[in-house]
Amino acid sequence: MSSNSNKLETLYPLLFENNFHELVWGGNNICPMKGLPKDERPIGESWEVSAIPNKESIVANGTLRGMTLAEVTNMYGPLLLGEKVYARSKGEFPLLIKFIDAKRDLSIQVHPDDKMAKEVHGGQGKTEMWYVMDAEPGAILYAGFKSPISEYEYHKRVEDGSICDVLAEHEVKVGDVFFIPSGRIHAICGGLMIAEIQQSSDITYRIFDYNRPGLDGKPRQLHTELAAKAIDYKVYDDYRTHYVRQINKPVCISECEYFTVKVLEVSRAFHRKLYKYDSFVVYMCLEGDADIKIRSWEKFDRWAEPGVTTVHVKKGNSCLIPAGVADFNVIPNNEDGVTKLLEVYVNGRDF
Repeated sequence: MSSNSNKLETLYPLLFENNFHELVWGGNNICPMKGLPKDERPIGESWEVSAIPNKESIVANGTLRGMTLAEVTNMYGPLLLGEKVYARSKGEFPLLIKFIDAKRDLSIQVHPDDKMAKEVHGGQGKTEMWYVMDAEPGAILYAGFKSPISEYEYHKRVEDGSICDVLAEHEVKVGDVFFIPSGRIHAICGGLMIAEIQQSSDITYRIFDYNRPGLDGKPRQLHTELAAKAIDYKVYDDYRTHYVRQINKPVCISECEYFTVKVLEVSRAFHRKLYKYDSFVVYMCLEGDADIKIRSWEKFDRWAEPGVTTVHVKKGNSCLIPAGVADFNVIPNNEDGVTKLLEVYVNGRDF
């Protein structure tokens, strides 16, 4: 058996420790969603899968328990990421995956594209997508402009606090999807729970923050000039992603060069064999719960740690399946209805 096969035998679906982030606009819904006691801190984000330095995910199960995602990626390389994904991402985990609980409005912001991020920060840009998990009645978000605006007008409106007047405002409900490419001005507003998939970048240009202080009592930094250079000022016909909901069939809700996201609403066991994408797969459990059982171990005579071929993923939690073992069953345990998951991968067939 080759050395790669030996290494492959020690890979399995990875669960991660909680990775919470307090933010001035955060709420108190993430812990209850995960089945944890309520936390009174303003937890705005749960970083489900992260390789951002100093904010990394830490493995919570199996023989790799206690290792960071970056350490696991360095150890397994293409077996974890996929050959093409590994090559394009230069050996780094390419996505950052979050749950967001917005009790209050997030700042009006924009993200740079890859070119600007590399030139200014030596990093990569940020394209992202949102899936609305929960929404209070009348909850809104901002995405894009509703009318043409020049860079000069942008500066004036930031200065006088009227920038929101020219933004496209969208009233939203559960299941709504928005694709936010780099350069698109946007903001998640209060009363929303969002699943967010994005490039592995923590670069945000804050444009307007309602003149409020941060958690330290000081005004949060704005990035007016950088944002002016990053913004796409074009007005588009529609900013919302439209799709048809189906049961027991993967439905693609977002697809770009950086990630593909599908929603799975399953009421029965579901086989997924995703080797063709040459990528890791992440599942975010939005409703119900499910067992994920690896099938690819059947080709091996032995396995390093029997018992982790199956992992249980509960609502509000996520699981990373390495590319080398991306042949598995999703077995829902929600007897009263469907289990809803987001399936995330990088489509290695496209590059």
